[in-house]
Amino acid sequence: MPHDAIRLENVHLSLGSGAARVHVLKGISLSIGAGEAIGIVGPSGSGKSTLLMVMAGLEPPGSGDVVVAGESLAGLDEDALARFRGDNVGIVFQSFHLIQNMTALENVAVPLELAGRADAFERAEAELAQVGLADRIAHYPAELSGGEQQRVALARALVVEPAILFADEPTGNLDATTGAQIVDLMFDLHKTRDTTLILVTHDNALAARCGRTIAMRDGNIDLDADRAARVAAQ
Repeated sequence: MPHDAIRLENVHLSLGSGAARVHVLKGISLSIGAGEAIGIVGPSGSGKSTLLMVMAGLEPPGSGDVVVAGESLAGLDEDALARFRGDNVGIVFQSFHLIQNMTALENVAVPLELAGRADAFERAEAELAQVGLADRIAHYPAELSGGEQQRVALARALVVEPAILFADEPTGNLDATTGAQIVDLMFDLHKTRDTTLILVTHDNALAARCGRTIAMRDGNIDLDADRAARVAAQ
């Protein structure tokens, strides 16, 4: 049986202050096995993106335990969390988050350079070839289409060979055809590399491509929706 890639135990998180304070996550407990593909769905404001941020070590919980790749994130300072993410986690966002004055090659090489890898540019070039951009490595983000920019972002997330890949609405800024190509590529890489995939999406059909779906509602896991998804998948 595969070990847990991620385990959350009674995780709560509130954001804001005073009258604007919102209880976003309300006692979330779940386990995700190594190598699984998990789709997280739910309406806007349900807490699905916040849950991803907590699992990726980008947002500390108010209480509860978050264990990722066998290590509890509790008590890690910002530097330790950054090192942990660099060693274990890749993240793809809806808005690409590329550095505009860097080429595709330089963008992908950044996490390896930060880790002190001497082969940063060699590995970055190989990763760009994996996502079909071998002929675009010298182009800047403004010279690339939205789909090409998301491929660069995916290459950057995967170049460190992470155990876990997080994707937050990765097709949200793309047209349907380009989005489908990115999704196919992401799932292909998940399978060939045996990477745990956590995919946040509003698209139930996309989530259904994952091995398991977690439905969020009002800061909780919607157990009724999860049961219905399991029945539909059988």
